[in-house]
Amino acid sequence: MTAQLEHRQFDGAAAKIPCPYELTDDHEKVSTAQFNIKMKTFILAITAATAVAFAPAAPQRTSATALFLEMGNYDGKLWDNEAKKAVYNAWDPNSPRTVNNFNPFETWDGNSPDCSGRYPGETGYKDPARGDVNFQQMMIEREEAEARAANPKPGFTPGCPGCRN
Repeated sequence: MTAQLEHRQFDGAAAKIPCPYELTDDHEKVSTAQFNIKMKTFILAITAATAVAFAPAAPQRTSATALFLEMGNYDGKLWDNEAKKAVYNAWDPNSPRTVNNFNPFETWDGNSPDCSGRYPGETGYKDPARGDVNFQQMMIEREEAEARAANPKPGFTPGCPGCRN
């Protein structure tokens, strides 16, 4: 294949410079098949290089946070009225509130505490295992609650050390 050549003068000597838009006889021709293979290889390399941006991040090593929470005597056991009465009888209103020293019948924002004295939303709260209750049993518990309200434990006043509120 011949190419169009233009003549330029450099220091009085003529030089033949190939036109940049045409192939000369000394340039290698690339076949369509070879071009397609090279283009596919190029696209594959670019795709593989950019795929790292979409790969999931390696998991970061973090240390586990351990909460060493003390649990009450009825943790994992049935938290029924009998268990609450046992905790209430052991409760000392003048001692600081702990997982074993709290009023199980005290409510906070309408919620009752779990078997460790924690309320919903607090760290360590566990939904207690409650027993079945029928209407007759609820009436008996209501009478007991009214008797507790009429005769509170000695030292029980709102704001005492063993109370939540």
